[in-house]
Amino acid sequence: MQAFRVFRITAVAEAISWTGLLVGMFLKYVTETTEAGVWLFGRLHGGLFVAYLVATLWVARAERWSLWRTFFGLAASVPPLTTLIFERWVAKRRPAGSTPVPGAATAGTGVPTT
Repeated sequence: MQAFRVFRITAVAEAISWTGLLVGMFLKYVTETTEAGVWLFGRLHGGLFVAYLVATLWVARAERWSLWRTFFGLAASVPPLTTLIFERWVAKRRPAGSTPVPGAATAGTGVPTT
């Protein structure tokens, strides 16, 4: 699987888990109705946080990001929903030929690029 695609998926998943954790914290500490949201989304977010860091380092190496871009990509995992903002920012600045066209064949071999 392409590094940037994994990065994009983990960035979105990490942001969704942040949202679930924030809702869970609201339910636990503000309304004091349940702890289930923190229990579930805390675990999910922890795993997705680590997955996002690994995916960021992978795509940084694969696409030869600068140290500053890599640093900001890693730092985007800390504030809620910032991974979405960083992912969109990076996607707009990728070279034009770096995204394969779905269903396209490689050099006439009939092998699809994925």
